[in-house]
Amino acid sequence: MNDQLQKFMFSAAPVRGEIVSLTDTWQEVLTRRQYPLPVRQVLGEMMAACSLLSANLKFDGTLIMQIFGDGPVRMLVVQCGSDLSMRGTARLAEEYTGDNPLAIADDLNFAELVNPSGNGRCVITLDPASKQPGQQPYQGIVPLNGEDGPLKSIAAVLEHYMHHSEQLDTRMWLAANDERAVGMLLQKLPGDGGIVPHQGEHDTDTWERVCTLGGTLTREEMLEQDSATLFRRLFWQENVRHFDPATPRFQCTCSREKVGAMLKMLGRDEVDSVIEERGHVEIHCDYCNQRYEFDPVDVAQLFAANALSEGVSPAQERRH
Repeated sequence: MNDQLQKFMFSAAPVRGEIVSLTDTWQEVLTRRQYPLPVRQVLGEMMAACSLLSANLKFDGTLIMQIFGDGPVRMLVVQCGSDLSMRGTARLAEEYTGDNPLAIADDLNFAELVNPSGNGRCVITLDPASKQPGQQPYQGIVPLNGEDGPLKSIAAVLEHYMHHSEQLDTRMWLAANDERAVGMLLQKLPGDGGIVPHQGEHDTDTWERVCTLGGTLTREEMLEQDSATLFRRLFWQENVRHFDPATPRFQCTCSREKVGAMLKMLGRDEVDSVIEERGHVEIHCDYCNQRYEFDPVDVAQLFAANALSEGVSPAQERRH
């Protein structure tokens, strides 16, 4: 089962959909970090959901999905570029990390993991690759609570977000285990027609019908069957147009140069204090767990290059 995102559109009504299956991409995340079982399941569902939402955006940039909580899980982050390059990470509360961490029970649900006190929130940021001067990324924020109390899943959170922040009726089904992360999205678009002129009476029942069909999906079925099989089982009677499939992939954007730039922002005094205490500076990327080490010589060269550039720039400006 290769990684693939398949987009489709129902011809009789303004309803679009997507099915995604992540295997290699998801395994790249799991091999870099050891998360408890319920955290793996939630993060995998977020990976699938982020790819589904990102695939509908018509811009060059990155969609960043963040869940902030007050339970055993304090933060979940997934980033997906417009080319479906992805990375994700989770951060646990301090008492669940370290040398003698508390165990997270396998049967904890989403609300118990991230929102036991009702203060959790979901933040979705759209960050364009090329910004105009003064332009800020678009950001939408919703609480992890609905009209009837705490929301019980990532799918419920994102349906709530799309309804209140984007005013789009959206249904989402998500599942993840240690092998795959999968998802399906259905979305009702503004308008009164499908992708082709409809002959005769418009099918006003399409949205309700396809959502009912989607509701028959079980978690086990989603994880065991490939996307094409799921689609045939659900929508074999529907007139549907398929688009060219896309291929999600794992990609982390960290680099030694970016870590060096971060250290320069901290300042020489701060970095030297770490060198004095530990003999070196060590940074681990939260996403890919790549280790970057800077010894005293590296740090000296880093700040010497910085001082040199600061000293040369004014002279260059005077010459021009």
